[in-house]
Amino acid sequence: MSTIPSDRSGSPRGSGSSSELVAALAACRHAFITLAIASAIINVLYLTGSFYMLEVYDRVIPSRSLPTLVGLSLLAISLYAFQAVLDLLRSRMLVRIGRSLGQDLSIRVYNTISRLSLTTRSGGDGLQPMRDLDQVRGFLSGPGPIAFLDLPWLPFYVGICFIFHFWIGIASLVGVLFLVTLTILTDRFTKEPSREATGHAIKRNSLAEASRRNAEVLHAMGMNSRIASLWGEANVKYLEAQQRTSDISGGFGAISKVARMVLQSAMLGIGAYLVIRQEATGGVIIAASIIGGRALAPIDAAIANWKNFVASRQSWHRLTSLLALIPDFKSQMALSKPSKSFESEAVCVSPPGDRRVIVQDVTFRIEGGSALGIVGPSGGGKSCLARALVGVWNPVRGTVRIDGATLDQWVPEELGKHIGYLPQDVELLAGTIAQNISRFEAALDSEKVLAAAKLASVHELILKLPNGYETDIGENGSSLSAGQRQRIALARALYGDPFLVMLDEPNSNLDPEGDEALTRAILSVRARNGIAIVIAHRPSALAGVDQVMVVAQGRCQAIGPKEEVMAKMMRRPPPVAPPGGLRVVNEAASTSQS
Repeated sequence: MSTIPSDRSGSPRGSGSSSELVAALAACRHAFITLAIASAIINVLYLTGSFYMLEVYDRVIPSRSLPTLVGLSLLAISLYAFQAVLDLLRSRMLVRIGRSLGQDLSIRVYNTISRLSLTTRSGGDGLQPMRDLDQVRGFLSGPGPIAFLDLPWLPFYVGICFIFHFWIGIASLVGVLFLVTLTILTDRFTKEPSREATGHAIKRNSLAEASRRNAEVLHAMGMNSRIASLWGEANVKYLEAQQRTSDISGGFGAISKVARMVLQSAMLGIGAYLVIRQEATGGVIIAASIIGGRALAPIDAAIANWKNFVASRQSWHRLTSLLALIPDFKSQMALSKPSKSFESEAVCVSPPGDRRVIVQDVTFRIEGGSALGIVGPSGGGKSCLARALVGVWNPVRGTVRIDGATLDQWVPEELGKHIGYLPQDVELLAGTIAQNISRFEAALDSEKVLAAAKLASVHELILKLPNGYETDIGENGSSLSAGQRQRIALARALYGDPFLVMLDEPNSNLDPEGDEALTRAILSVRARNGIAIVIAHRPSALAGVDQVMVVAQGRCQAIGPKEEVMAKMMRRPPPVAPPGGLRVVNEAASTSQS
């Protein structure tokens, strides 16, 4: 039996004690083993220069043997060439490991970004998870991991220094311990400034994105300078934190470079002293200096890359927490196309990340071929209920069912084909009108697009545009009017004849002609045994419904046939005028008049 992935509740892919990031890297374990072997060979080949100098000073010069010099030189050149090839392969393997991580997790992180605001009260920069993935991938592809791969070979080089002479080994050991201490201090002192810099960067990017999306409002009401001031404050704090991080990292890096040169000079001095006392040869001086420098090189490189390492580590932790918070898809059996009923059982709704219950204990059932109008005062919870009914928000209690199956039993992509949703705030995506109406299906069905457009009475309007259905509407349909965007969004909701059509304030930007088109669309949904739910303030939007539910203060106040419920609302006592000429308006009566 074939299964289709679902993103409803369930454990993340690669569940267990390890995160998805660890699982993604574990898939590259053979590459890491190859890298470790290559690093071992390269670190042995790093001895080529020191031993070449040792042989030249201790054998070639005293013997004045030209053939020996030529032979040693050819051998050294061959080893250097082999080392260069391995080094190139090692760096390319790291680049490919980074690409593999990005390729394996990019879609997962994208889905997480798109679902984040539906699960939690997300704040700040919504694209930060993608930047975190790029940060981790960039670090893996850079020189940082090479430094860490070379670090385990420090005892090897220090041991060779001890073989040369005890005091040469002590000098190299002292240098290594000093630089290790610098590395620990670098990590300690850069952690907090780096975390602050990331927080200020998120705030700065969030303000910039909000300013871009609300450019018209900022310009029209003269708010640009005030928002720019807020952005400037966040930017200054970000730059200050970045400067502290760079100053600390750069300072310790400079100390490490000086310490490395001091150590090499000290080893030369110690070697010279040992030569004077005839406890070592001249070649040992040069070889020990080169090996001592090589022993410190990985630490020096690690300190130089510590800023990127700290940033990547923070990105790693953020991604791990985020992916654990929003589980990945799980395999689930696909259900058949819905055709019978839709029901809400004691549904209670809270906004993501908020403990306030906005909608409480809403229960109803609609059979195919019916349409339900939901009315009530503003702030009564109608839009929150709509989000729960289409599966955008998960109810805190209660269940929503289509043909008896709860929404979490449906595969999201499959369920989406059977739901048409027109939200209160219409959002269109950058692309053509045909792509937006067809929900960006890869295999666009022109007949379905035309049918949906005609049903929404937007076909003639589209034909008048410069490129018709191939007109690029820009980001969020910026090239269209509010009414045009709403009617195209209505056509998108009707595309493919979905079983459930949820329309939240569908006529807020429509003219009388649009109201008539809306009524025809609702009646067509009912005629094909579908279900329509319409949230409205204007009575004209309810012309095509046969059932009405009144929602006020988050609760269902009344539900039943439209004529019966509306008649009860009209029979309620008129509002009383209090002193001062103000009128206290009954919520349900106000709704019926709107």
